Amino acid sequence: MDIATFDILHTVLVFLWIVYVWEAYLSFRQRKMYQSVLEVPPMVKEVLDHETFEKARLYQLDKSNFGFWSGLYSQFEMTVILLLGGIPFLWRVSGDILQKYDFGEEYEITQSLVFMLLATVFSTITGLPWSLYGTFVIEEKHGFNKQTLGFYIKDLIKKFLVTQLIALPITAALIYIIQVGGDYFFIYAWLFVFVMSLLLITIYADYIAPLFDRFTPLPDGELRTQIEELAASIDFPLKKLFVVEGSKRSSHSNAYFYGFFKNKRIVLYDTLLEDYAPMNKNDKPADQGQEADNTDAAENTEDKPDEPKDEDQKDKEEKKKIGCNDGEVLAVLSHELGHWKLSHNLKNLVIGQVNTFLCFLVFALLMKRHELFTAFGFSTQPTLIGLVIIFQFIFSPYNELLSFCMTALSRRFEFQADTFAKSLHRAAELRTALIKLNKDNLGFPITDWLFSAWHYSHPPLLERLKALDKTD
Repeated sequence: MDIATFDILHTVLVFLWIVYVWEAYLSFRQRKMYQSVLEVPPMVKEVLDHETFEKARLYQLDKSNFGFWSGLYSQFEMTVILLLGGIPFLWRVSGDILQKYDFGEEYEITQSLVFMLLATVFSTITGLPWSLYGTFVIEEKHGFNKQTLGFYIKDLIKKFLVTQLIALPITAALIYIIQVGGDYFFIYAWLFVFVMSLLLITIYADYIAPLFDRFTPLPDGELRTQIEELAASIDFPLKKLFVVEGSKRSSHSNAYFYGFFKNKRIVLYDTLLEDYAPMNKNDKPADQGQEADNTDAAENTEDKPDEPKDEDQKDKEEKKKIGCNDGEVLAVLSHELGHWKLSHNLKNLVIGQVNTFLCFLVFALLMKRHELFTAFGFSTQPTLIGLVIIFQFIFSPYNELLSFCMTALSRRFEFQADTFAKSLHRAAELRTALIKLNKDNLGFPITDWLFSAWHYSHPPLLERLKALDKTD
């Protein structure tokens, strides 16, 4: 390895460590907030009671400490892989496997797929202990995990298989296009990726997501009628309305819409809906083995309808409830539909595709540079390896800058969507919904400004509440 090729690898490693140190510094600043703010500040006393505030503080502190160690491990793992030639080693192993079946070097696409499969297996195995700890220790400790180990393993295997069934054919086609596309292959590659992106967006919710979660139509009733009226009032072409059983994995909540043109669908997590969240039901589960989605309910005693409840008991039960009432759900959906009305999704799609096109253009200019491959331990220039080296490592400074800009843009979009909900006279309900969701998800309302600016794609709770108050 000559000095030029060494400098490339050395520069990549230095930059990766600079980014890591910067991220660690930001996390340290936020972790100090979790450690030092022990009482509910006056500005948020109306938002959080002390008990919930302390739970949120400890939850976020545990997540931050866990993130430090998992991040440190990942950084050392990547450093060792690059310094010891882990990528070319795995490429050679892929070639050796093919040679056993009489496939030579001319089968580059096949070798690339074997390489991808082995790399995914490796990352899955090395990441498994961290994932298990995060799910069954951190999330379990703070009451969010609803999975059994058996469900988790089955889900992991299913995700792995589905991911490979999608990623391998797309990767093979992309490599083929690059190899036969001539001088303007970057245009064809971009068009292919664009079409595949639209296809995956189209089929994901209808054919892929149901493999992992159960989707059921929202039953007829007042909430459904109000949602349909809301959609009609802003000309949102709502075709279907689903509730997804997210509670079998976690008590975290969410809502989203998807679909193109006149075929829009809205999906609500059952944990978002106060009347649907299983955690709000006091009935003990008949079968404790049911996907671990009733573990909280099992701890509750059944209500006796004939016995009056005192006010303290009612208050405690109200605090234990998760999710939003109908008015708050409509406010949350008004926010989400604001993203559609203001074309935020379309803007993000355009920005993403322009970025993809420019990246393929630069890739076309760099892919023939032999020194890039030599720096990472390769004597040949496989197309897939070129994509990995250039997109993941050479582009890393640009990727960091783009990520920061997109985070800032996302926060701007969130404020705009809140303002749109306010224009529909939903400010009061959105305000209480944001507070409830923050409590349900144990969000810590006090953030370090620099950590927030770098990481938060959604503005912190207090900033959103302040902005809503300003628009009144």
